[in-house]
Amino acid sequence: MKSPFFPLISVLGTITLCTFFLWYGGTIAAAAAETGLDTAKIESITGLKGVLNEKENTFKVSKPRNDVAITVEQARMAPFMGLTSWAAFAPGMKDSVMVMGDMVLFEDEVNPAMSVALDKGLEVTALHNHFFFDEPKVYFMHIGGEGAVDKLAEGVRAIFDKVKEIRTANAQPAKSFGLGQLPEKSSIEGEAISQVFAQKGDAKDGMYKVTIGRETKMACGCTVGNTMGVNTWAAFAKPEF
Repeated sequence: MKSPFFPLISVLGTITLCTFFLWYGGTIAAAAAETGLDTAKIESITGLKGVLNEKENTFKVSKPRNDVAITVEQARMAPFMGLTSWAAFAPGMKDSVMVMGDMVLFEDEVNPAMSVALDKGLEVTALHNHFFFDEPKVYFMHIGGEGAVDKLAEGVRAIFDKVKEIRTANAQPAKSFGLGQLPEKSSIEGEAISQVFAQKGDAKDGMYKVTIGRETKMACGCTVGNTMGVNTWAAFAKPEF
């Protein structure tokens, strides 16, 4: 029986970045004629060996996630099958160098890795999954940025260092935030929350939810708003003692 996942894996990995590279394709080629890449510095700062693509004038470093066993539908997956973190450097237009990458993360690594990426000046452009029925659950965090090569490389290195720190402390990914089970019954006072948001919310069974709606125009010229799903919301609950 053929698995439905393997053809899907390569498609997902390609679709996510294709729009960006179509837009940047011409600019990279133009910049490559004038700007070089300090590949030795990239390797030194990231601590990873890279591969130079002379045709595209890019330099890519990668790190397989072979520190934790990962299965998809109970089948062991090798890093080659889409479980390798990477960052690719190319000549930039506004600054000397640009970087794009995809970080393979477990659930307890996402928040810390995203924080250090943002602290180091990188952009986090996507966070999603590529697989169904993966164990442990794997997420993919896309990063980007433009600037000095050392700053970008330091940002990439900081992500890998943070992941290593987490896995050194706990070899296996955590299965929860560690805060305990959410109680069946909740008891919360919504008035204070309403004052913070300067907006009245909705109360139900001891919980409180604030929904902030917006309006936007669709391609048809129609205006859609809050009830059509154009909103941001936050729901609150707390234990009933």
